[in-house]
Amino acid sequence: MSASTARHRPSGMAFALASALAFGGSGVFARPLLDAGMDSLHVTWLRLAGAALILLPVAVRHWRVAQRKPLLVLAYGVFPMAGVQALYFAAIARIPVGIALLLEFLGPVLLLLWVRVVRRNRVSPAAVVGVVLAVAGLGLLLEVWAGMRLDAIGVGLALGAAAAQAAFFLLGDAMGEDTDPLAVIAFGALIATVLLGVLAQPWTLPWGLLADPLPLGALALPGWMIALWLGLVCTAIAYFTGVSAIKRLSPQVAGGVAYLEVVTAIVLAWVLLGEALTPVQILGAVVIVTGAFIAQTAVPSTPETAVAPATEQPAPNGDQPALERS
Repeated sequence: MSASTARHRPSGMAFALASALAFGGSGVFARPLLDAGMDSLHVTWLRLAGAALILLPVAVRHWRVAQRKPLLVLAYGVFPMAGVQALYFAAIARIPVGIALLLEFLGPVLLLLWVRVVRRNRVSPAAVVGVVLAVAGLGLLLEVWAGMRLDAIGVGLALGAAAAQAAFFLLGDAMGEDTDPLAVIAFGALIATVLLGVLAQPWTLPWGLLADPLPLGALALPGWMIALWLGLVCTAIAYFTGVSAIKRLSPQVAGGVAYLEVVTAIVLAWVLLGEALTPVQILGAVVIVTGAFIAQTAVPSTPETAVAPATEQPAPNGDQPALERS
């Protein structure tokens, strides 16, 4: 971690908190559209198209970013934006919002496995304990002894969203200090909108629903207002603050704070949608969050010795921290 990055930890934590809160409401705000009969792909496309339209001026202004880093913006559009949103919304059409999000947040555990298996970096025993806890909590959440009471396809879709979420942290860390995160998000939204447009076929979208009042708990909001919130707050602002947090902290630390998104989503789903978990599932949720948090925070962030004087020599054992930026 550079000295300048280390000085940004307070602002990084603020960005991470804002991102968790913004992302946390996406499933709850998408539910009225889904319940009204809109297909999950249509809701996903609507959300991403709204964000792309809002961020279009940013993409025009920073068009050279796509020219300099085409693979980065393409991957960002495919995985963190199109992948996470499409898989998550498809999952919540089959299983409760809180459970889908808990499954998605196994992403940091997958990130840890990537660091160990693919990058072959050593991980601490605490990280292994965290993974075991997360898997055990998953068993409690799904109540596997009862033959899995949740829709198996919905569970699979949520786990796919977890893999795409792991890519979000990796790509956010790979942007570098010379890349405007908002520009990457703008191009990612544009790419995701085009890609999902092929599958969603937006001309078949029931546009009339956007003019109708839709129930959100005790409230009744116009469909267009819900779609606007999804595009602006739950996508554009959420991704920008999330990437800003990763650049100021590290993928591991930002991932830890992001678990507040799970709490936000579960509380909102309970208050507004009446989606309550059983006591055993609540225990499983706590174990998953605890285990995954331990797993990803156990990976050390880049040490402060990275800013040591040039006369100091690196440690003789040659160990490198996980996910260290070159």
